[in-house]
Amino acid sequence: MSRILSLFKHCHIFLSKMMGGDSTAAKARSVTEKFQFGPWRCTSIKSHILKSEGPDRERFESQLELPQVPEMVFADNLLRLEHSAGFGLEFNALDALRLVDPRNDLLKVAVSDAWRQARSDCEHIKDVIKPFDWTYTTDYKGSLFGTNETQLKVEPTTERIDLEKLKKRDKIMFYEDMLLFEDELADNGTSELNVKIRIMPSSFFILLRLFMRVDGVMIRVNETRIYHEVDQDYILREYSSRDNQIKDLKVSPHLLTEPNEIVKHLTIRKEEFHKLIFPVINDTSDNTKQSLLPDGQDPSQSTETKSQDTNITTSGGSGES
Repeated sequence: MSRILSLFKHCHIFLSKMMGGDSTAAKARSVTEKFQFGPWRCTSIKSHILKSEGPDRERFESQLELPQVPEMVFADNLLRLEHSAGFGLEFNALDALRLVDPRNDLLKVAVSDAWRQARSDCEHIKDVIKPFDWTYTTDYKGSLFGTNETQLKVEPTTERIDLEKLKKRDKIMFYEDMLLFEDELADNGTSELNVKIRIMPSSFFILLRLFMRVDGVMIRVNETRIYHEVDQDYILREYSSRDNQIKDLKVSPHLLTEPNEIVKHLTIRKEEFHKLIFPVINDTSDNTKQSLLPDGQDPSQSTETKSQDTNITTSGGSGES
């Protein structure tokens, strides 16, 4: 099955490189969804893989120091949550790749040389004079935005996301699972970044995950969990980085390709816990306290959106929602 998926991905990449048409036609192929809930608007944009040549590729690469970007970059994919007051957070591939080390090969192992040899025919690799993090490891936690008057304030916190609440089977009014980038590391493993969101009547939950595996060498999982309840004036954000050398993992080989399962067996290397505190808003309607349901919608009448595969990992790789 893994070989079939690999073949499909390579065919997808090839077709994306061969596709003609201008940027207007490309944008027409994108799918945009918007969901309004209380003072929040969620925007989801899904588009095609970044082409190997052309102005879009040049514009994207010019904003990065990396000598090469992942094989599959969804440069126009976007998940954005915006409050009516003008602040919010979003997730995109460019900001994530900006945090990849462009100067140091952080995985100084034999597979690094094997990777370069495997890509010896790649015109970009031939020009590489200095090393870079070819695993595309990033500690991206999302991008905050706002005006001068409306900025989310980031502060350390001892408060934690209530996982028991997340395990309750609340109605899912909106769900999205979006890939931002992926690279097979020249068939030596994989590195992929994806983001999932689910919106319930009184809260929303986001999981951003980097899954990186270098076959026979290491597995790393960086996760950011974001949770907000409607009656709170802040968002909780929890970040963790876990990794282990594969030789130290005493697990069934099939788990090595299952992020939801293998993460439970990895050692925590770093954790960060923050509150994203709302700016003070002079709003007499007090709409920051209103239900997350769209205006006029009855909770009993809400239906699950994209109900297939709506489980988002809540802790340590658990598949529970």
